[in-house]
Amino acid sequence: MGLLSPFAKPAPTLLRLPAGSFTVDCRGSVLIGTLPSAFPPALVREIGQQVLRVFREAAAAQLPLAQLIIHYASLKITACEMRGGALVFLAPKAAFGQSNLP
Repeated sequence: MGLLSPFAKPAPTLLRLPAGSFTVDCRGSVLIGTLPSAFPPALVREIGQQVLRVFREAAAAQLPLAQLIIHYASLKITACEMRGGALVFLAPKAAFGQSNLP
C-alpha cells in the first residue's frame, strides 16, 4: 500500500457557502464585494459572467428581465441588472431542521 501513496490525490477541501454580495460591470469585472476573502475569486467571476450572460440573452430575445433568482438546494443567488452590469447577492439557505429565529 505504501507503493501507491505518492499517487494518492489529496482530499478536496469543502468551501463554506458564502453570504454577501458583489457587483460586476458590463465586461464582467468584479468592482466591489462583501464576500469572505476565503471564497475563491475565480468562482465570483464565473458567477458574475453567467449572470451577465443570462441578462444579455434575455435582452437579445427582447424579454425584459430586471431580476434573476436562482434557488439551489443550499444556496440562493439573486441578481439585479444595472445598466449592463449586475448586483449579485449570495445567501446560504438554512440547513434542514434549523431556523433563522434567535
